[in-house]
Amino acid sequence: MDKRLQEIGEKVKQKIRLNKEDGVYLYHSDDLLAIGAMARTKKIEASQRYVYFNVNRHINLTNICVSRCKFCAFGVDENGTSGPYVMSPEEAFAFGAEAVGYGITEFHVVSALHPSKPFDYYVEVVKRLHEAYPQIHIQGFTAVEIFYFAQISGLSVREVLSTLKEAGLGSMPGGGAEVFNDDIRRELCPRKAMSDDWLRVHQTAHELGIKTNCTMLYGHVESIEDRVDHLMRLRELQDTAPGFQSFIPLPFLPDNTRLSHIGRTSALDDLKTMAISRLMLDNIDHIKAFWIMLGIPLAQIALEFGADDLDGTVIEERIMHSAGANTEKGIDKQAIVELIRESGYTPVERDTLYNIIEIF
Repeated sequence: MDKRLQEIGEKVKQKIRLNKEDGVYLYHSDDLLAIGAMARTKKIEASQRYVYFNVNRHINLTNICVSRCKFCAFGVDENGTSGPYVMSPEEAFAFGAEAVGYGITEFHVVSALHPSKPFDYYVEVVKRLHEAYPQIHIQGFTAVEIFYFAQISGLSVREVLSTLKEAGLGSMPGGGAEVFNDDIRRELCPRKAMSDDWLRVHQTAHELGIKTNCTMLYGHVESIEDRVDHLMRLRELQDTAPGFQSFIPLPFLPDNTRLSHIGRTSALDDLKTMAISRLMLDNIDHIKAFWIMLGIPLAQIALEFGADDLDGTVIEERIMHSAGANTEKGIDKQAIVELIRESGYTPVERDTLYNIIEIF
């Protein structure tokens, strides 16, 4: 291990916060195993040998989207030929209800930015699910969607979140963060919330007692500095308005996007990003290896590189699969328990808020 890496290792050991230069150095280092070992130590301090998962149902309400980001393969035009769909509140309810028998503890509701659906439509979807199944937590709507709801309704972000919370929204996912560089956002996704907008939505959610997750989409046109800046801005928000439960690094999947000329991230980059996320985000307890995007074998290896959560059983995921994720669209609880056991860790079923349901 070189001298600089030893110094960083010493900081980690002494719980001294890493700075931007440390993060950039780790990215440029070739000593993946040393970085992984540091991240594993931090993960075991945070979660012992537990690896969490939950049993959830993804409900993707529509793929019709005004944003049409260059890195997205899910969104389509309303009158396009790529299979546009939109669920009615009744259909969304039925789609959620049919999974209740699987023992789900979460409805995971995310959508596209539909050009004409009013804010009331989204409130109704949440309300129906919550009234029929008050015991099932609803995690719904990215910050980009919340920001859009404010625009189409004339309400403030705080009013939008308060209305959804009253209807039964329990927490928010972390999508739409992409990378916090507005030049890149203007190039790739100019029609949606910018970096500060995303951060403000999460800050407001935290102030209202709504827990959230956070993400970073990496491996497209961003620089290493952009990635480290992104992690530091999340860490800063968690310092001032805590509420992030987990961080999910999302490798860019280029298939069927307008950036399909970009190669997919390497396993080396994925594992390094997982480990550096654990080391930089010293105030976010959980780092998630999202098996849908990483693939199951790499997600298992990521458990040795700082991840302590595999997300959930999912049951029918559409957004990542549109971009070429070639994993299953869902796996059952027994399968996820076995995956964690095979990796040498203790499987723990959690609810959305990380309350332990069962230790296997």
